[in-house]
Amino acid sequence: MLTDRFARHFTYLRLSLTERCNFRCNYCLPDGNDCDLGADDLTLGEIRRLVTAFARQGTRKVRLTGGEPALRRDLCDIIALCKTTPGIEQVALTSNGYNLKKSLSGWQQAGLDALNISVDSLDPAIFSRITGADRLHDILSGIDQALTMNFHKIKLNSVLLRQHNGQSLPAFLRFIRDRPLSLRFIELMRTNDNTRFYQQQHLSGDSIRQQLLADGWQLQPRSDTDGPALEYAHPDYAGRIGLIMPYSKDFCSSCNRLRVSSQAELFLCLFAEQHQSFRHLLQSDDSRAVEDFLQQAIVGKKESHFLHQQNSGQTRHLAMIGG
Repeated sequence: MLTDRFARHFTYLRLSLTERCNFRCNYCLPDGNDCDLGADDLTLGEIRRLVTAFARQGTRKVRLTGGEPALRRDLCDIIALCKTTPGIEQVALTSNGYNLKKSLSGWQQAGLDALNISVDSLDPAIFSRITGADRLHDILSGIDQALTMNFHKIKLNSVLLRQHNGQSLPAFLRFIRDRPLSLRFIELMRTNDNTRFYQQQHLSGDSIRQQLLADGWQLQPRSDTDGPALEYAHPDYAGRIGLIMPYSKDFCSSCNRLRVSSQAELFLCLFAEQHQSFRHLLQSDDSRAVEDFLQQAIVGKKESHFLHQQNSGQTRHLAMIGG
């Protein structure tokens, strides 16, 4: 098992499939990106060797991210590959949901277990202003369709933005009252290209946490392959609320995930100063070289992301590694 100097065990891989995205979210890619970025994305064979090596080192959950992973035409093949890799117990996908209704059946047949969809507002005008895409109705319709299909977990991701959705908690609570999904509020994080936007829009999730506790919501236990969210449940609601607060005390103490970019760079932390490429090791079916690389690299993982010291490392924007 991959274990660092601080006795943290890493059972969760977040694998970016591409940096390309067809939305222009104001907190991530306000100017869009170059659609030619996908030319050097990992091949199916490289992904197979990568996931196999991680699984042999104790990884049990793989989350496929981007950019927008659904822009990969071979996404179903990638899902099936991950699902049939010995040792991998759960395959999850994070998507903006632009073609959700059309794709759900294929993803599920390929073996997808869990689904995260970005929904930054339930107001169509605000959603369009945040994402640059007038797709909210279709995305919500797709989410309701997904709820009928027995996915293991369905989550919604909403980045907290002071001037856009900072007052949206009541609307979101109404949405999850009868829907058994988990809504994740994610604090905006500062990256190398968004300092001014971060200063204008950052909103602490603690205000939501205090309101939830006052209204009778209770913190739920976490499993060792769960993400970083603190999840709360209430007996009157079918859904749950999760809070991802990277600026909170001891946020990194329970870290259980490693990230790999779409060009096979290992991110020991979302905000690491250096990223280590191991693509050259993915040209052979013998996984021992990759496993040795991972064992050596994990020793260098630091105790914290150091965001409190205004250190964003080499993360240009969240599309490069999927957050």
